[in-house]
Amino acid sequence: MSQSLARALAILGDLGEGPRTLDELAAKVGVHKTTVLRLLRTMEDERFVHRDADHRFHLGAGLFALAGAALEQRGIRDLAAPHLARLNDATGQTVHLGVYEGGDVVYLDKYDSRHAIRMYSRVGLRMPLHATAIAKVLLADLPEPRRRRAAAEIDYVPFTEHTITGPDALLEELTRVAGQGYAMDDAEHETFIRCVAAPVRDASGRVVAAVSISVPEVVLSRDEVVALLPDLLATTRAISADCGHTERDSP
Repeated sequence: MSQSLARALAILGDLGEGPRTLDELAAKVGVHKTTVLRLLRTMEDERFVHRDADHRFHLGAGLFALAGAALEQRGIRDLAAPHLARLNDATGQTVHLGVYEGGDVVYLDKYDSRHAIRMYSRVGLRMPLHATAIAKVLLADLPEPRRRRAAAEIDYVPFTEHTITGPDALLEELTRVAGQGYAMDDAEHETFIRCVAAPVRDASGRVVAAVSISVPEVVLSRDEVVALLPDLLATTRAISADCGHTERDSP
């Protein structure tokens, strides 16, 4: 990858976290401001970034259009959409669709809850591999060598007192997830949120996505979150069927 392209991508990645000044972007990329400004002007011309009246840079409309096109090309999102909407309507809770791509687990779709407390999550955001239910479901389906390699490469940030903090514990959890057919984030990423997730399989029986229901502790107890599993599993079975999967295809 050329240096200019690498720097431009680093700038876009940083802007994905929020508006930045020229000085902040130069510090992020590690080059002189004139070099960063030259890249920004090119991206402004293509509408990938824009500059506001306070001279802070933001992601631009051209990038949003590309992101929308990328999402439209992901067939699983369209197949899952009506099922996710029904699950969201039936439970009233936040519903996510996630996929494993290039070593990262990212949100592909999100349906917000009906209650006032909202989750800080968005489409395209990467999830911690060791602390989210969707990530556990997706990692649990990896072939054993890839699963072990992924577990060894994780930075085990302890988000809460319940977070898994090492590869051995994660691998043990992934074995359990593979056996039971679902995963739980038991206040492992945020102290006040619990999630349950289940796999979506394609015609080959492999896991191609995962769906989760996320609930604040003040809304439902742990047992009440677990009680949402039948609705969740019915939803993932329906999406899997639309992907060509039948129960006899399961590993």
